[in-house]
Amino acid sequence: MMQIDVQDLVFSYGGADVLQGVSFCADKGERIAVLGPNGVGKSTLFRCLLGFLEPKRGSVKIAGRDVRDYSRRALAVIGANWFGHPAEEMTMIAVTGTCGKTTTTYLLKAILEQVRGAKVGLIGTNQNMIGQEVIPTDRTTPESFEVQRLFREMADAGCAYAVMETSSHALCLDRVYGVHYAVGIFTNLTQDHLDFHVTMENYCDAKAILFRNCGVGVVNGDDPWTPRLLKDATCQVRTYGVKSEADLRAENVVLSANGIAFDAVTKTERVPIRVNIPGGFMVYNTLDVLGAALALGISLKDSAAVLAKVPHVQGRVEVVPTPGKDYTILIDYAHTPDSMVNVLQTVKEFAKGRTVAVFGCGGDRDKTKRPRMGKAAADWSDFAIVTTDNPRTEEPAAIIRDILPGFDGSNTPYEVVEDRVEAIHWAMDHARKDDVIVLCGKGHETYQEVNHEKHHMDEREIVAEHLNSGR
Repeated sequence: MMQIDVQDLVFSYGGADVLQGVSFCADKGERIAVLGPNGVGKSTLFRCLLGFLEPKRGSVKIAGRDVRDYSRRALAVIGANWFGHPAEEMTMIAVTGTCGKTTTTYLLKAILEQVRGAKVGLIGTNQNMIGQEVIPTDRTTPESFEVQRLFREMADAGCAYAVMETSSHALCLDRVYGVHYAVGIFTNLTQDHLDFHVTMENYCDAKAILFRNCGVGVVNGDDPWTPRLLKDATCQVRTYGVKSEADLRAENVVLSANGIAFDAVTKTERVPIRVNIPGGFMVYNTLDVLGAALALGISLKDSAAVLAKVPHVQGRVEVVPTPGKDYTILIDYAHTPDSMVNVLQTVKEFAKGRTVAVFGCGGDRDKTKRPRMGKAAADWSDFAIVTTDNPRTEEPAAIIRDILPGFDGSNTPYEVVEDRVEAIHWAMDHARKDDVIVLCGKGHETYQEVNHEKHHMDEREIVAEHLNSGR
């Protein structure tokens, strides 16, 4: 294997090719001279070789691996060194999985604050936090240098713990390279991000990186991907589940419109648990928190006392005020087929009227899940309104066309209202007594992304303004 392998490298400035199909190989000890007058691309070539520039076409590999892998790791190491390795000054906890990461981090943060009396930093989808200070965020896990800067701010502010959502992108793109976690949590794995990972196997393997970089892994024993996830794990493993013979189990589960209740059972104790957030999926979101707390030395009884008082997490089965109306509106971040099924199932358990789903799919993302989102709505709602999510650079109408085959063969009626604001208005105007309208996909987000621009859109405001208009 060649140490340096450059194949068909093309790079452009302003549409003009500076490098045109550069290819060469060099083995250990070989020397290659690059000659040419000023301005013909020598510096550009070396920047591509170092991973500082992204070529238009072609590849640069060092010892068989893409140079960008090394450059990202180098950036992570530089960031940690620059900020004085702040992660080593705190107890680090990471949460990975498709669904449930945000709820898990907020619940665990509450337990650590109230039981340990500690200041806790949080990095997540909704926002970043240093104690109670809120710092807006644009992505689940920032780039490595930003991550290290946040760690530094947390440590300097006196945070004893940092709890963070850790996306598959962050793990395989080395945004958290070099960070060792006391506890790593795995929630579940369902279809998402296949535009990036291509296969579910690759997606799982990206998540698995966490369990080679943590002390204790708290994992979902009921998830079918867990065996693959743990194949090369180097951590101590503790399982949780409802169906499997796990280290921590939920028994005597009771679901209601007001929340969940169950007995948390280990080999040595049984403790009643109650959380005021509805939905069967919350059983798992609670079990993983209890398991992580146990790994950190916090008893089930102490965790239970906190969880019984924890409020709703923004954008997760969140009730929107509708004063004077006889219907209910919920906002939820459900943006995958499985998360949509989960939230609609939850609503059906307590809804006295129809379950109405208002949803779309994100543009420039995995297209294969679009008909599955449609099928989730067809299977678990009584009426659906298909609309726009974040179209990004795609035409909303094209995205909707990809969704609609999911309704084939279903008797569930639906309406297409392309504009999301108008779709919410339509749902409210046609609501019946005791209906529950579920606004799926946006959750905590207060914007809509169109052609690389984010436009303000807060569904809470949309509902309030429509009510205030007298409709």
